[in-house]
Order: sequence, then C-alpha cells, then structure tokens
Amino acid sequence: MLERLPKLLLHLEGLGLLVGALALYFHAGFGWVLLVVCLLAPDLSILGYLGGSRVGAAAYDSVHTTAAPIALGVAGVLADADTPVQIALIWLAHIGADRLLGYGMKYPTHFKDTHLQRV
Repeated sequence: MLERLPKLLLHLEGLGLLVGALALYFHAGFGWVLLVVCLLAPDLSILGYLGGSRVGAAAYDSVHTTAAPIALGVAGVLADADTPVQIALIWLAHIGADRLLGYGMKYPTHFKDTHLQRV
C-alpha cells in the first residue's frame, strides 16, 4: 500500500488542480465555449514527437508544466485582463485532468515513460 501512495497522491493532486481551476473558471463567470474549444489544445504539443522522442518530450513537457499557466494567470490578474486568466485556468484544468488520468511529464526515452510511472 505505501509503495503506491506517491502515485495516488499525484493523481489526487491532479484532481485538485482540475477541480480548483474549473471552480475558479466558473466562479469568474467564464463561459463553456472557450473551455470546450481549448481544453485539449495543449495536446497539440504531441506533434513534437514527429521530430523524435527527445524533441517530442521537450515539446510536450513545456506545455504540461504548471509554471507557464500560473505566470499567465498572475499576469492576467495583475493587468485586470480576463482573457489571460481564462486561458490559464483552462490550461491548468487540462494539466490537472492529465495528471488525474495518469499522463505525466515525459522522459525522452518513450512517450509512455512518465514521472507517474517512475515514482
């Protein structure tokens, strides 16, 4: 049981990120349309795998880390601009859903080698 705890906690962390981002998104009064249209947009980074597993992992990981959407969201809040906040929350919801489903950051060895499998 304890050997599976880190993986479970990472999945729960993903659930928390997904639920938190969606709660803030709808609390702000943002609509469904952009959410539905953009929710899977970060997965376009998988096209990086056309350049090989090293390039693919770098492309995928660069848009599946929380650093950029958090920075975008903070910038949007500070600028009192809704669009960056809306995009950041959709982006964070996507990352949270991925983590919940077991899709982690990629290693350059193979698409299925992720930080969730190596924990």
